[in-house]
Amino acid sequence: MNPLPWPPPLSTAYAGGVQLGSYALERLDAPRRDRLLRSCSTNVDNLDAGRWDTLLTSAFVVEEPMPLPYALLLVAVLGYAEYAYGAWWTAGVFLLGHASATLLVYGVLRRTAEPRTRRALDVGTSYGFNAVLGALTSALPRGTVRTAVRAGLLILAAAPVVTRGRTFTDAGHLVALGVGVGLSLAVDCLSGANPSKITRTIA
Repeated sequence: MNPLPWPPPLSTAYAGGVQLGSYALERLDAPRRDRLLRSCSTNVDNLDAGRWDTLLTSAFVVEEPMPLPYALLLVAVLGYAEYAYGAWWTAGVFLLGHASATLLVYGVLRRTAEPRTRRALDVGTSYGFNAVLGALTSALPRGTVRTAVRAGLLILAAAPVVTRGRTFTDAGHLVALGVGVGLSLAVDCLSGANPSKITRTIA
């Protein structure tokens, strides 16, 4: 087996594109920057108006440049998923988690949110990141390790939700992680007794 190429192409292109886009946004004047961000946001007002395209656009925009540690972690998690399961699988899980978390939050907020929350910015990579992270637990050794990591991740994601200062994004992170863990359980069932391994060869 030949060494796997680095950096992972899809993950690097996605994270790099988001980061470069954030730097470009910073060069705009404040009103134009705010209008562009709000046009991409999956807030309640946009979804109520039928702006379903924001389910995609919101995953490619961030309010400010990602801190370097988070950007590297994003590439590492998505990159490992890309090599372990393929680019299409990674993109599918990312978008499924992003959209599922967004729609569940929207379903709760559309009847209860105050005007300020209905117009709030809701963009970024974190929902999809959490979904892929949860799904990757199927690549861990079976048994205690895999179960403990899944439980630990879910507990960490649930902790902000039960605090007084919680936000709707905290709930979204938990939902997205839950979607990913659910997919990892499905992978477990489909793979039977064979542990998940990176088996890709490079021609």
